[in-house]
Amino acid sequence: MLESTRMDLAYPGARRPDRAFHVDSAGVSLAAYEWGDADRPPILLAHGGFDFAATFDLLAPLLADAGWRAVSWDQRGHGDSEHAPLYSWDADVRDAVAVIESISDEAMPVVGHSKGGSMMLQLAELAPWHVTRVVNLDGLPSRGAAPDIADHERTRIMADELNSWLDHRLRSHDIQRRPGTVDELAERRGAMNPRLSHEWLRYLVTIGAREDDDGWRWKIDPALRLGGFGPFRPEWSLNRLPGLPVPMLGVLGTVGEPMGWGTTAAMVEPFLPHRARVVELDDTGHFLHVERSREVADLVLEFLS
Repeated sequence: MLESTRMDLAYPGARRPDRAFHVDSAGVSLAAYEWGDADRPPILLAHGGFDFAATFDLLAPLLADAGWRAVSWDQRGHGDSEHAPLYSWDADVRDAVAVIESISDEAMPVVGHSKGGSMMLQLAELAPWHVTRVVNLDGLPSRGAAPDIADHERTRIMADELNSWLDHRLRSHDIQRRPGTVDELAERRGAMNPRLSHEWLRYLVTIGAREDDDGWRWKIDPALRLGGFGPFRPEWSLNRLPGLPVPMLGVLGTVGEPMGWGTTAAMVEPFLPHRARVVELDDTGHFLHVERSREVADLVLEFLS
């Protein structure tokens, strides 16, 4: 098993992966991790934006103990994966395919939280031969306030945003994240994750950050911005849901948070295909796999059975 952390912090129920390895995805090195016996059937876990695989240190061991080989990876620019010149949604989906193909020739169930959940929906649509079932943890899109746009406008917006990304990369090539103590980094993250305990956030800091001479810094690429480049509207994902080719379980938190979509079951039920269902967890925020890891694991295992 991997060492817990450089500071050897522990958190009740959390367990570091049993194995770590790297996957090359078109020249970008991805840090990947496994919990459970290597000869068990695999299940892929995709973390959310600005997170990293260790956010599954509570859920993945529960799946592993139930007989699964839980596999996750730090998405490009996150955690211990390599930083990339540019970031895009499609590149993240291609990385997921690279991780899947590195561990099995067979299709497998996939679980994604937040951005990772939406990525897994797109993966199932684009490469259904890799996916048997999808579990989406508070990553179902809801209608946004922004108006939809015509197809010919998407091309122009893509070009504008690509140029914006290139300019941003040029300006940010030498910036660094602000250093601090473990507690200070935990407090900063707590502003975006207000329902998570300070102890859990401290645990994450010692995995997702590195200790430099002047303090701790998050490893995430400081040039990374929310989303990739190119236009995006939640409606586009909603409209694709009815065509999802595999069974899906959606699990939604019911307490709004800064990083959440604010989606309710009533919003997405009109778009669900016949082999999909959505469950709401009362008094639970966006990071439901952290707040209620046991209940989420039971829902996933029931769905997979």
